[in-house]
Amino acid sequence: MSSPITTWSQRQELLRNLVARELKSRYKGSVLGFLWSVLTPLFMALIYMFFMRIAGHGVPFPEILIGVFAWQFTAQSVQAGLQAATSNANLIKKVAFPRISLPLATTSAQGIDYILSLGVQVALLIALLWGNEGAFSARLVFLPLVFACHFALNFGLACLFAAANVFYRDVQHLVGVGLSAWFFLSPIMYNLALVEHLSARAAEVFLVNPLAWVVTAYRACWLSGSEFPLNRVTLAGGILPWLILLLGVLVFRRTQKEFADLL
Repeated sequence: MSSPITTWSQRQELLRNLVARELKSRYKGSVLGFLWSVLTPLFMALIYMFFMRIAGHGVPFPEILIGVFAWQFTAQSVQAGLQAATSNANLIKKVAFPRISLPLATTSAQGIDYILSLGVQVALLIALLWGNEGAFSARLVFLPLVFACHFALNFGLACLFAAANVFYRDVQHLVGVGLSAWFFLSPIMYNLALVEHLSARAAEVFLVNPLAWVVTAYRACWLSGSEFPLNRVTLAGGILPWLILLLGVLVFRRTQKEFADLL
C-alpha cells in the first residue's frame, strides 16, 4: 500500500529533496563538480566564436556567451526532464505524491545551476566590456521576467517529454535530433541582426521561436547595443512559453495515472 503525501509542507519537503538529489547526482564522482556548468558553455562559446569568425560573421563574443549559457539551461532541462518519470519508477509505484514534482525538480535543479552560473557570466561580461562605457543596458531590471519565461518554457517541455517518454521510449532519440535542429534554428551562435541581414522577411517571424525570443531578450537585458523589437510577433513569442507550460502541465496530469502501469 502506498503512503500518500498530502499536506503542503510534505510536498514542499519532497520537492526540496528531489531537487537536492538532482544536484547531487549530477556532480557525483566529478572532481570539478559545479564548474562543469560554467566550463561547458564557456568552451562551446569559444568554439562557436572561432568558427563564426572563420565564416566571416563577426558576432560579438558577449552575445555568443549569453546565448550558449541560456541554451545549456534549456537543453539540460529537456534532457533531464525526459527521464524524470522513467528514472523514478520505484518512487512512482510505492508513494502517492504529485507526480509533477518530478519534472519540476529536474527543471528547478537546472535553474539553480543557471542562476549560479550567471555570476561567472557577469564576471566574463565585465572583463570583455571593460572600458566600454555604457555597454551594460538599463534593461537589466527586466531580467527576472525573461528568466521566468525561460523557466516556464523549460518546465513545460520537461513535462511534455517526461510524459511522452513513459509511453514511447523512442521519444528520447527524437528529442536528441530535435535539440540539434532547434539549436541551429535559434540565435545561439548568431544574433537577430544577422538574421535581418540575410532575410528581412524571416526576421519578422523569427522571434515566434520561443527560444529565439528568450535569447534575444536576455541579450537586450544585458547589452545596451543589443536590440529587442517590440511588435505583435515579439508579443506572441513572449506568450508562447506560458502556453507551452500550460500544455505540458495538462498533458502530464492527464497521463500520470497510467505511469505506474507502464513503468
